[in-house]
Formats: sequence, C-alpha cells, structure tokens
Amino acid sequence: MEWFVMRHRKKSLKLGRSPSHRRALFASLVCNLIERGRITTTIAKAKYAKTLAEKMITMGKKGTLAARRSAISELMQKKHVVKLFSEIAPRFNDRHGGYTRIIKKGRRISDSSEMAVLEWVDSVAPVVKVKKTDKKTEKAKAS
Repeated sequence: MEWFVMRHRKKSLKLGRSPSHRRALFASLVCNLIERGRITTTIAKAKYAKTLAEKMITMGKKGTLAARRSAISELMQKKHVVKLFSEIAPRFNDRHGGYTRIIKKGRRISDSSEMAVLEWVDSVAPVVKVKKTDKKTEKAKAS
C-alpha cells in the first residue's frame, strides 16, 4: 500500500534546484535588491524573494546583534547586511509590513516566461510597462 503525503504548511518553492543552490539564489536576489533597490526576475522567483526580503527588513528594524547575525547567516554577505541595517531598514520604521512590491513586466522573449520587477515600496516611481510602437505610427502621430 502506498502512502501519499500532503504538503500541508510547506511553503518552499523548489524551482528545480537543490536546497543549497536555492538558498544561494534567493540570498543573491535579496542582496541585489538591497544593493540596487530594484531587480528584474521571473514572477516565481520574485514572489519567494519578496518573503525573504521582508523578513530581512523585519530583522533590520529590530537592530539587535542576534538579528544581525541571523541576517548574515541568511544572506551570506556582510556588506549588504550592513547596508540593510544602516540605510534600508530605518526607512521603514513607521511601516508594519509590505516593504516590497512586485510589478508584472510581461514575457521574456527567449523562453516566454513571465517577468516581474521587485522593488522597495518607498522607491521614487513604479516601473510602468511600455508598449512598443511602429515607426510608421510614430511618424503619423508626429505629423
């Protein structure tokens, strides 16, 4: 007799990677978000990276040594943790969650996967999807 196990309360997203590769991938995505303020990635990766980034902001708002050490163990890059605790987390002191936003960008040309922009909520302006126009229609509008 076979036993099937239901995936209750399991939030991990596998993405066809080993656990160590997955952990390094999301740590890298969050570090790039900390460094640049905005990253472009697939929707599936953005959704999972959003949860990790928000946990890191919550740790940064605590500001304790234990929170700093657990952030370093999670992100594996000390310079990004320093920037997170000194610059980014203080910007969100008056906010209770929802530190990032995901903006859908359209499909990637090469493999047609859904792309998204992950950015901090307090960034200057959200990215707006721009439609390409023909040169003929641009000339007609200009005339």
